[in-house]
Amino acid sequence: MKQYDKNSLIGFVLMAVILIVFNTFFFPEVPQEQALTTTPTEAVISETQIAETVIDAPIIPTLNDSIVSEELQATYGIFAAAAIGEDEFQIIENDKLKITVANKGGRITSVILKEYQTFDSLALDLFDADSSRFNLQFTTGHNINTTDLYFVSEQRNNTLSMKLKADDSHYVEYLYTVTDDYLIDFDINFVGMESIIPSGVNYMNLEWQMKTPQTEKSKTNQDMYTGLQYQYSSDNEVDYLSFTSTDDDKINARLNWVAFKQQFFSAIFIAKDGFDKPTYLTSTKSEGSKFIKDLAAKFELPYSHKRDEQLSFQFYFGPNHYKTLESYNSGFEELVPLGWGIFGWVNQYIIINLFDFLSKYFSSYGIIILLLTLIIKLGLSPFTYKAFLSQAKMKVLKPEIDKITEKNKGKDQMKTQQETMALYRKAGVNPMGGCLPMLFQFPILIAMFRFFPASIELRQESFLWADDLSAYDSIYNLGFEIPFYGDHISLFTLLMTISTLLYTRMNSSMATGQMAQMKWMMYLMPIMFLGFFNNYAAGLSYYYFLANMFTFTQQYFMKRLIDEDAILAQLEANKKKPAKPKSKFQKKLEDMQKKQEQQLKKRK
Repeated sequence: MKQYDKNSLIGFVLMAVILIVFNTFFFPEVPQEQALTTTPTEAVISETQIAETVIDAPIIPTLNDSIVSEELQATYGIFAAAAIGEDEFQIIENDKLKITVANKGGRITSVILKEYQTFDSLALDLFDADSSRFNLQFTTGHNINTTDLYFVSEQRNNTLSMKLKADDSHYVEYLYTVTDDYLIDFDINFVGMESIIPSGVNYMNLEWQMKTPQTEKSKTNQDMYTGLQYQYSSDNEVDYLSFTSTDDDKINARLNWVAFKQQFFSAIFIAKDGFDKPTYLTSTKSEGSKFIKDLAAKFELPYSHKRDEQLSFQFYFGPNHYKTLESYNSGFEELVPLGWGIFGWVNQYIIINLFDFLSKYFSSYGIIILLLTLIIKLGLSPFTYKAFLSQAKMKVLKPEIDKITEKNKGKDQMKTQQETMALYRKAGVNPMGGCLPMLFQFPILIAMFRFFPASIELRQESFLWADDLSAYDSIYNLGFEIPFYGDHISLFTLLMTISTLLYTRMNSSMATGQMAQMKWMMYLMPIMFLGFFNNYAAGLSYYYFLANMFTFTQQYFMKRLIDEDAILAQLEANKKKPAKPKSKFQKKLEDMQKKQEQQLKKRK
């Protein structure tokens, strides 16, 4: 054999050996059983459908260890390929919101409100990926949790499509659409899933959970106003879980929306066609945590096995601003705690409109509160005048009442009351005259108590030494905690307490009878309020302080206008007139006194 023939033979043999070795060790044969495991499970599907599903099933990426691929298929079935991926994030935004959507789970992981900041001047994020959950749970014979799988994203203008694919013809799509508002349209589309989801399955579960972060200066105040609220479809009534303790409930009624509410911001999940019952709701207090509360909801979503099926929802991510929420005409405004009954009406129809009107002309909210207080006090001045006049009459009669009390000292107290009432009737004085006008002022007092802590307009607005009128105004940090008081000194609260004590002292000089004996109680209440309001909104303490100062001013001028000698002369003239017939109230009061006397005599 020639030399070149030997070389050719040797070369041919070497090439054959290399090909055999390379093919044996570097191109392993794909197991045939592996492809069969991707068929749908016990779904009620015909043999033809099963065959078609096998053909259409996605090719599972080959891993270094083929057993891992088999495990993925055993866990996720036809969606096994979606279990493999890398974390990516898409951003959709408008002038108000910046929303981050993760490809893993296809869910919103961050919502930043561009117009607001946290108390420590950071971007205000309603929640983040590590403290939230949004998971659609359904079955294909395998239990599928979308939060574990990777979606394929596609963004077009203001719309973001997130698809969980079995293949191009079988997928679940999350469709997010952003407008120029706080509302986000959210649709769940099921394409070709009727051949994958078993025919006996007519619903799936949607889990939504959020741990609310601290965004406000006072964690205690934020906790007080953070909770879970929802609206019934039948009568549009808004209800809520407990705001003060851990609570949960199973709602066996159709709901329009569920809100994860914070003190000044809310995340609301809205079903355009209502949430089918039941809905499971949970609110958990996060004691000793950086979070305020852990809020969770679990919904049952209907599924009708159509070729292309859509469920339509919306998200609201935005401020708890009354007029903004009211503009959606969906009852969202009830998330702002204005108070029940007449107190809520006062806030809704009077205080909010006055506040908004003044806000158009003044930028300082300290000045706005000052003007608001002045308007309210002037509006109530007729009632204040009547109350003060009644107190002046009681003060004029006080020496005679003291004589009656001294005369019956140590005797039957019922007789003292009867003689006192007879004196009032003879002089033409109504002992309740000073109280009844105050009843008209009471709804204003309570309404303001509800209004200021809930007003987002005051959030992070500074005035004088207060850096945030929606939180406490600390002028000195004690460095230690005083029970029922706190670890700081709020100057507005201190001024309010001092002015209230002065007002109490001024009015106690006119107190008679049992009211005189209750003076200690009148002084105790302002001291108790000192501890309560120390951690409350500075704007509220500031309002009460101003209200006291305006009251002092009114009383100063009223004293100059009211002549006590003339009042005494008038009362003496009234005594000489024939006594007026007893009113029904006086008769009932005397009857009650007589019955009490009889009961006391029987006991003795």
